[in-house]
Amino acid sequence: MADKQSIQGGNGVPPPEKIDPYGALRIRDFRLLFLGSLIASIGQRMLSVAIGWELYVRTHSALILGGVGLVQVLPVIFLSLPGGQLADTYNRKRIILVTEAALVLISLALAALSYTQAPIWMVYFCLLLVGCASAFNSPSSEAFLSETVPEGSFENAATWFSSSWQLASVLGPALGGFAIALFHGTIQVYLFNTLTGLLFVILLWQIRTLAPTSIKKTSSKKTTLQDLGEGFAFLRHAPIILAAITLDLFAVLLGGATTLMPIFAQDILKVGPTGLGWLEAAPSLGAICVTLFIAHRPPFQRAGRTLLLAVAGFGLATIIFGVSQSFWLSLVMLFCLGGLDNISVIIRSTLMLTRTPNHMRGRVSAVNSIFVASSNQLGGFESGVTAQFLGPVLSAVIGGIGTVLVVLAVAGIWPEMRRLGTLRETGDEAVALTAQNEIAEASELPVQ
Repeated sequence: MADKQSIQGGNGVPPPEKIDPYGALRIRDFRLLFLGSLIASIGQRMLSVAIGWELYVRTHSALILGGVGLVQVLPVIFLSLPGGQLADTYNRKRIILVTEAALVLISLALAALSYTQAPIWMVYFCLLLVGCASAFNSPSSEAFLSETVPEGSFENAATWFSSSWQLASVLGPALGGFAIALFHGTIQVYLFNTLTGLLFVILLWQIRTLAPTSIKKTSSKKTTLQDLGEGFAFLRHAPIILAAITLDLFAVLLGGATTLMPIFAQDILKVGPTGLGWLEAAPSLGAICVTLFIAHRPPFQRAGRTLLLAVAGFGLATIIFGVSQSFWLSLVMLFCLGGLDNISVIIRSTLMLTRTPNHMRGRVSAVNSIFVASSNQLGGFESGVTAQFLGPVLSAVIGGIGTVLVVLAVAGIWPEMRRLGTLRETGDEAVALTAQNEIAEASELPVQ
């Protein structure tokens, strides 16, 4: 009896499960994927700075600069569904290797174009190819994460994996700007990005997935438009995942005050380029701090309520940032904004891993990629248009209010989100998910 009491903590209650905040990082395959993704993301962020700098120096055209995002997002919107189908049909690791190799070659081409001062349309063509490669890379990358860790580590893995891009968002632009100033040009940045891409390929090559990506041969079944749309069809029967994606979509679409950062730094807060640098870095620093906090705490027990509150807090922080006349208050709000946004990213990513069957993860990730890409670009456009006609302050305030209203709408339309407990399906949720998976498998989709 004494032994039993000692096991249960002496009061008949089982002791809490021991938390290993670095559990996913102790797994070799995930560690290689995390490190490779971090290195490649730093290179990509440096590349973005270099592209913007070079095009503006050469043309002094805001229109040319604005076209950079558009030319890269269009392939993502139109090719992500085929990319998701490919990720659910063929070996995901090989797809990532091929697309990363393509990105390496494109970066080399950009270096050559920069050296020869080639026509702008050739630079745009390379950026179009970057978007095409990303459209096929992103669904496979998101789905491949589940093959590097056991299911019990999904939440911890999603937490750490989200930090790689946030950390790169802090280090990449700073290193990119430093390199451009040091070498008085962008060629070295393109070459450095080539090197980071090669390092990612080398690290990825060494990953041995927990479950080999064995795909059922589909030679007897041609890919149809119905197959490409299976991701949307799945989400119609997965209200919790759909609600999480909807929250993120409209939060970014309406709360895109960060797009107006240069205006706030120059005209409202009057802090100049140095202050702008701190304002740009604050959201990513907040996201990194939240990552460390979540990694050291128990798994979410009321994930739905946490997600709703986080997105509502995102909207409130956007409103306060919009009306703030204080640099330090604005900095704190952007820090909170980034941290709250990362909570949303972690919960959504974990839900997609735990509640999507393996043979559907590519297509569901593709739908998510379309929503994220379109909301980022359209959100910036929406903020720019409203700021042009209503002013930056009113633009930020309206966006924040709209975000809060979306949270209320989602909570009303999908009551399942309000009741969501843990991110792992349990009880009736597991039964429902099993039935849902059996329906998906019965449609004779390729199964891994």
